[in-house]
Amino acid sequence: MKNTTKGYLSAVSAALLWASCGTFGKALFNSGMSPFVLVQTRVTLAALTIALWLALTRPRLLLIRPRDVAYFLLFGGVFMSLMQLAYFMAISKIQVAAAILIQYLAPVLVAVFAMAFWNERASFVKIAALSLSVTGCYLVAGGYDMDLLSMNRPGILWALASAVGFAASTLLGERSMHRHNPWTSLTYALVFSSISLNLVHRPLAIIGQSLGATVWAAIVYIVIFGTLVPFGLYLVAIDTIRSTRTIITSTLEPIAAAFLAFILLGESLSFLQAGGGLMVIAAIILLSLQREKDSLAPEAIRSGSTGRVG
Repeated sequence: MKNTTKGYLSAVSAALLWASCGTFGKALFNSGMSPFVLVQTRVTLAALTIALWLALTRPRLLLIRPRDVAYFLLFGGVFMSLMQLAYFMAISKIQVAAAILIQYLAPVLVAVFAMAFWNERASFVKIAALSLSVTGCYLVAGGYDMDLLSMNRPGILWALASAVGFAASTLLGERSMHRHNPWTSLTYALVFSSISLNLVHRPLAIIGQSLGATVWAAIVYIVIFGTLVPFGLYLVAIDTIRSTRTIITSTLEPIAAAFLAFILLGESLSFLQAGGGLMVIAAIILLSLQREKDSLAPEAIRSGSTGRVG
């Protein structure tokens, strides 16, 4: 019970932190920064920060096997990079609400994969919670007022790519938990994501740009409270309550963003949006009350049989 509570609190905290960062990213785009430069800078600074922190405080957590390199290349170098870059590319081309709405198709992808290939139990409660959370996101994002087909098509494709990256990162994160400490997984995922982003674009492209103190403050906030802390908490949640419950709980992000905008910025909040928020909260409560042990995939069990490093 204690671990379950820790898992849900970690997932909720990650969602709340991510919710606070969307406006910072949009403001940086409006100031002239490109999405790619922001993501490259965000991931590179986050990777350097956490690697240095672990090296100074818990160097044992930096130990991995040579064969893990290919795994983290896939986890961080491909899918974590895709998730972050695709999301910021999407919100630079279409409304933030629309990008979030499409990105949060990811819980469906995760649930279908886990139930089909990892023998995760397709319980009534879990399916009901998934339905409630996705419907709630649809209402909060105002999906009923959106004509997605008339929107910028590259923006929609980027948002779909973000959903795939989010789902794949969540699933690969769970597999990683069978072998590594969450902070080890996050460190190497960020390191390989940083390497790939600096290989496909001019390395450290932000160097040489004339940026004011306000812009740098926003970047630092995104690095710490939009990357390091929430991604770490998200992996801790996956480690304790598994990927499907974690990603369903993370649908609290757009709800939190909408309520923060209502409280802090005075933006309107319709009855349907408020109802959608309550649906997501109900989904999280349903999941947290459920007592079950999902069966793990045989491959996952074998990968964890040698014991976790760190």
